[in-house]
Amino acid sequence: MMVFGRFARGAPATFALPPGERAYAIGDVHGRLDLLQQLLGRIDADDAARGNATTHLILLGDLVDRGPDSAGVIRLVQRLAAASRHVRVIKGNHEEVFVKAARGNVRAARGLLEMGGYETLASFGIDAETADHGTLDDLCALIAERVPAEAIDFLDRGENLVLLGDYLFVHAGIRPGKPLDQQAGADLRWIREPFLSARRRDPWMIVHGHTPGDAVDHGPQRIGIDTGAFATGVLTAIGLEGTERWFLQTDAAA
Repeated sequence: MMVFGRFARGAPATFALPPGERAYAIGDVHGRLDLLQQLLGRIDADDAARGNATTHLILLGDLVDRGPDSAGVIRLVQRLAAASRHVRVIKGNHEEVFVKAARGNVRAARGLLEMGGYETLASFGIDAETADHGTLDDLCALIAERVPAEAIDFLDRGENLVLLGDYLFVHAGIRPGKPLDQQAGADLRWIREPFLSARRRDPWMIVHGHTPGDAVDHGPQRIGIDTGAFATGVLTAIGLEGTERWFLQTDAAA
């Protein structure tokens, strides 16, 4: 278990969840169904060992692209969300692009192919040769035809952020100095700087993904848990209860 100090001016002396609440947040899955299944098993075991609580599971976005089974990841997360209102799914920038492409945005279709989307399309039965055949309009139509509408709708309904106690969960980060109700969706899904290096005055510990690193990136007022799972085999979750925090990870050899 790792507990870190808090030093940001204006932040609470201690970040905490409300009493009786427990939360697990999972970083960027990127099509690695195998790792997600392994990590969910570890979360279930950890949760059971810690005793009774209201347990929240938060997926920080970027379920799709780069890894081999985005379709399988989406199906699994759909089942989890349907089974419990305590499962929360945040929309990442990769979901944003995929949804736009499926709904006819040709610029997004081009971006999808540049952002690891070939693997996503293959998981829905669209091979690279087929994806590259014809125009981008043709590709948008093909995605709409091959990808179930309920999957696209599910990704599009992803939340911008989740706030539990003193913890704010987002995909990428926030625009420093802006109130929460004025944060732009584009920043919540795409921002890096100035968020990553900012010394903020808001009262939250922010848990985010989007910016991959070799290890958990923990600072005085933010914790980045994107450990590049699609390439490294290490998918990370943070666990939170009261003022405690800990991390669970898959094995790099998985």
